[in-house]
Amino acid sequence: MWWMLCVLFFGVSKGIREIMKKLALKKHSVLEVLFVYTALSFIMVLPSGRNAGGLEPVQFLFVALKAFFVFLAWICSFKAIRKLPISLYGVLDLSRVLFATALGVFVLREQLGIFQVFGLVFVGGGLLLLKFSPKKKAEDGTASGVQISEEIKKDKTPFYVAIAFLSCILNAMSGLLDKILMRDMTSSQLQFWYMLFMVSYYGIYVLITKTKINPKTWLNGWIWGLSLLFVASDKALFIANGMPDSKITVMTLIKQSGCIVTILAGKFIFKEKNTGYKLFCAAVIVIGIVLGVVR
Repeated sequence: MWWMLCVLFFGVSKGIREIMKKLALKKHSVLEVLFVYTALSFIMVLPSGRNAGGLEPVQFLFVALKAFFVFLAWICSFKAIRKLPISLYGVLDLSRVLFATALGVFVLREQLGIFQVFGLVFVGGGLLLLKFSPKKKAEDGTASGVQISEEIKKDKTPFYVAIAFLSCILNAMSGLLDKILMRDMTSSQLQFWYMLFMVSYYGIYVLITKTKINPKTWLNGWIWGLSLLFVASDKALFIANGMPDSKITVMTLIKQSGCIVTILAGKFIFKEKNTGYKLFCAAVIVIGIVLGVVR
């Protein structure tokens, strides 16, 4: 039960972080936010460095690989968040449950019970429903039929939808490595070295691309809040991964609870349209999540 609560905290905070990302990106570029975000997060985990020693070379290699997956995933997700409606992105992000479940079953040999199977069916169904809008009426009052969501049909939007899905795949691979690494590491060890590699990757990327970081970026309150919440929620997730009873398939389902936060934010903060239908899609997915955690 405790590991489920830890993952639930991660899921809800993830939804809040997506909102903070959208707000932080209003004044600064993707790379500026990413670099400052990771740098501040690393500074916050520095105290855990005194307990981060004692790793084998192969463990450093896998932590570096995990960090590289997230490095790429964040670039994709931040670009998608900046261009897509936050409510649409929040539901698209739920697709990671399918990728993570596949990895859990085929790599970690986790077994799915009947409730988990039905849970996946509901989650997949909710994602499929997202691609279609409700029937619209033409000017003469007749139904025009179910159509592809107007948000997904907009110019260049399919590209950002595609990189949102790529981000989900990379994050699922990172989640798999979390479960494997936490078998022989502490949460402090993983968090410290992971963040060190992350800030190094973005630092190198900034140098290669010759990106200038506006000093005002360091004063952006949304990025500070984003970093604080990220460090706290990642700590909870690593602790959950270290518990023997935790299963990556169930954890991935619980993580998707953050979609409700992003959809509500789309309606009340960003004044986006069609949130009622998205909430319906999310409700179908949440039913799948509830089924997934039933033993």
